[in-house]
This record gives sequence, structure tokens and C-alpha cells, in this order.
Amino acid sequence: MLSSRVLSLVGKRALSTSVCLQGHAGVATPDTYSLPIYVDRRDVPLPDIAFVDTLSVEQKALKDKEKGAWASLSSKEKLDLYRIKFHESYTEMNQGSSEWKTILGGTLFFIGFTAFVVLWQRKYVYGDVPHTFSEDWVAMQTKRMLDMRINPVQGFSSQWDYDKKEWKK
Repeated sequence: MLSSRVLSLVGKRALSTSVCLQGHAGVATPDTYSLPIYVDRRDVPLPDIAFVDTLSVEQKALKDKEKGAWASLSSKEKLDLYRIKFHESYTEMNQGSSEWKTILGGTLFFIGFTAFVVLWQRKYVYGDVPHTFSEDWVAMQTKRMLDMRINPVQGFSSQWDYDKKEWKK
């Protein structure tokens, strides 16, 4: 009983997959991202496809004229033929852009904005400098630490000469 049940399921599965395969037998169209694209790059001198993919009437006539003698072509026609195949020449690809000006301007703007934020914080957010940062207070604190002989082996007091009353060199 169990073996007949398994065989019936296997038979149905084999039948269902063969039906599915027949359903997918149509022509598949490629996705646009899998097709070759035109890219102007200095390291790839010959792109996969031409720059202009659909030719106009004038361009078709020019392509027919191209099959003849090139001496009969004018320099403008040669340039038009070049522009059908390529978008930019090497000199146009190597030409610098003004993008650095935008980047430098944006960077300087944000540095200036940050400076204004820091100045605003100093004036309105932070309070006055504590009195413990004054030179008199630091001198009194240093004298107190030396009198108490704070850390005399390797620390603060080890650098003070108690006999000469000056710092060791």
C-alpha cells in the first residue's frame, strides 16, 4: 500500500515538471542590464556597441558613402562618421572638468560653518573658564603637591630638587 502511494506521487511529480517545462518553452527576452552598453573610457578604446544605435536617413546615406573611396569624403563627413561610432575623442575624454571647484567650495563652506558653530558654542553654550586654570591657582597647586611630596619615586615630586628649590634637569 505504501509503495503504491509513493509511486503514484512520483508519477504525478514527473508529470507536473514536464508540463512546467513545456510552459516555459517560449522565447525569452534579455533584460536591458544584460545587453552591451556604450561607454567612453580611455582604457577600453573600442566600446561594445556604436554610440548611435538607430541611424537617421542622412546617417544611413553617409554609411553607404563610407563604403566607397574615403578620399571623396569631406572632413565634416569623416567627423560625422566618427560621431556615429564614438561620442568623445581622446582629447575630449582627457579634458579636465570643473568639478574640483565645487568640491573645494563645498569643503570650505562646511569648514566655515563648523567654525561658526564652535564660536557660537564658546559664547553661548560653555560658561566662563574655571578659576582653577589661572596661573596663580596652578602655582599654588604645584607648591602644595611638592610640599605634600606627591609620588616621590617616579612621579611629580621626583622631578623637584628640594635642596636647591628648583626643578631637576
